[in-house]
Amino acid sequence: MSAAPPRDWKARPEGGGFFALWLIHIIARGLGRRMVRPLLWPITAYFLFRRGPERRASRAYLQRVLGRPVRLRDGARHVHTFAATILDRVFLLGDGFEQYQINVSGLDELHRLLAKGRGLLLFGSHLGSFDVLRVLALRRPDYIIRVVLDKSQSPALMKLLDALNPTIAASVIDAAQDGPSVALAMKTALDEGALVAMLVDRSRPDEPSLPVDFLGGKARFPTIPWLLAASLKVPVALGFGLYRGANRYDLRFEAFADEAVQLPRAERATILAALIARYAARLETMAREAPFNWFNFYDFWQADDADQTPPPDDAALQRRTLRRRTAGADGTGRQQY
Repeated sequence: MSAAPPRDWKARPEGGGFFALWLIHIIARGLGRRMVRPLLWPITAYFLFRRGPERRASRAYLQRVLGRPVRLRDGARHVHTFAATILDRVFLLGDGFEQYQINVSGLDELHRLLAKGRGLLLFGSHLGSFDVLRVLALRRPDYIIRVVLDKSQSPALMKLLDALNPTIAASVIDAAQDGPSVALAMKTALDEGALVAMLVDRSRPDEPSLPVDFLGGKARFPTIPWLLAASLKVPVALGFGLYRGANRYDLRFEAFADEAVQLPRAERATILAALIARYAARLETMAREAPFNWFNFYDFWQADDADQTPPPDDAALQRRTLRRRTAGADGTGRQQY
């Protein structure tokens, strides 16, 4: 358990270690997905009864999204869904796509935006599986896909996934690097017409954020991804990989900003708040459609006290943070989500 402030989701320890994850990998690849899935129930029990903060966060979220008293089986289903998607990473990042039924919608929208020739930012979230977007490499082999991830957040899991597919590992832009290196890698990829994907739903305590309506309360969402999108001047799309149980996924894409995010200085605060509120509304719609796909196991609403704490989202702090993360990178920025 961690003694760090509960609001800092990055302070929570990683569940399990490299040996445990590697053992699951060996068993999964040796016996097959169907044979190893029963092991997910002991793993679910571990998280339900040994990871108190995550269990309480799950219950708080489910109460909001289900709109009724939360039962133990609801919590078990929530954690089991998460465990199932983690197991599927072994196969999705390897060579096991053929055993999944993946329904893809919105691919024409992605192609239309990429056809502009300026690259594309794909904003995702911790709702469902972000790894299932790798199916794009099969459906559209002409796409260049780069994913921005902070490998230091889950080192054991990342080490395992790196071993599964060195080619995919090499394409990851590691957000744990220094800001200029990450920013330069993103800008280079976009200049090559790549699709650069990142997760944008988690707000860190030390960075600017805005509270918006989300599932009946005020939740903070980071502003940096949107400031970054404006500086990069490329189209923005949203992506959701919803797990539907068994071996089924829905992979959905939709355009968010056809040309680029525009943040004129005089209206920056108002437009920025509207953008984040619009994104949160789309995320809420998807969460209500697939409620057990939510994998932010921390106090996302900060106990509904967003209005009681002075928000670190004033324009000066936003500029300082963006400069800190983009220094020397010709207008692009480090992304840690």
